[in-house]
Amino acid sequence: MTLPPEATGTSSWPAATSERGAARFEGGARLLLSCIERPGIIAAVSQFLGGRGADILESDQHTTEPDGGLFVMRIEFRLDAGDSDQRAFEEAFAAEIAEPFAMSWRLSLAGRRKRVALLVSRYDHCLAELLWRWRRGELFADIPLVISNHGELEREAARFDVRFEHIPVQRDAKGTAEAALLELLDGSYDLIVLARYMQILSSEFLHAVRTPIINIHHSFLPAFAGADPYARAHERGVKIIGATAHYVTEELDAGPIIEQDVVRVTHRDTVEDLVRKGADLERLVLLRAVQWHLEDRVLAHGSRTVVFP
Repeated sequence: MTLPPEATGTSSWPAATSERGAARFEGGARLLLSCIERPGIIAAVSQFLGGRGADILESDQHTTEPDGGLFVMRIEFRLDAGDSDQRAFEEAFAAEIAEPFAMSWRLSLAGRRKRVALLVSRYDHCLAELLWRWRRGELFADIPLVISNHGELEREAARFDVRFEHIPVQRDAKGTAEAALLELLDGSYDLIVLARYMQILSSEFLHAVRTPIINIHHSFLPAFAGADPYARAHERGVKIIGATAHYVTEELDAGPIIEQDVVRVTHRDTVEDLVRKGADLERLVLLRAVQWHLEDRVLAHGSRTVVFP
């Protein structure tokens, strides 16, 4: 079981370890972990938390097989802000629990807003949905930046008082654009969301950015890849259309899936109807995937994920 997509083995996620300078717990915390199934894991974690006066608010676990399968767990707990230094807590957990059980794990503070950067091209539906939900307080995050390879959506970002940066991508100079993108992100974001960003990110960029990236696309792949998928799906007479949100990996559109949804269509639906219904699905599927990531409900292992409800 790994953390998407820059797993660090048996240590906590780099961005979460220091929590950008936070020294003590503020309200709740979340612990996500995975290891090979064996007796005593739940008891050991619970006793560790109980010994530090933690109040366990939520706990969920899953095992792929009872003997030697993969064990995954998400536990949310509360400590008084003055009770425990976060770094000391992590060091103790690593020594007493994670190392003996050979765990992959990460700790995050529930009260700390993750910083999110949105990347978009010309389609505005996913961008507008995320910014609207964020302004309403439904996304517990900070979204200070929208980046686009086109300039059309600057006014949309301005409606929400969000900084907009235009980084054009020339076909023969994608490396230059990605270098500018890396400089702008500057390692200061916890999540990057491709809100219909119609550019393929290189493996060099993915290795350098070291930040989870969530993408959204229609569910016609691989049958209707390329241009005008809705028109070709309409010609084929499809009865279901859908959307998929996934983590970005080097293999195009094949990263671990976080969320999917579908809607039925009929012979009465035009191509425009399919496009509209597909856009509705895309914005809601992406919203749910981002929400679950922000709430630390997703663990990726190989090409799959566990999403804790």
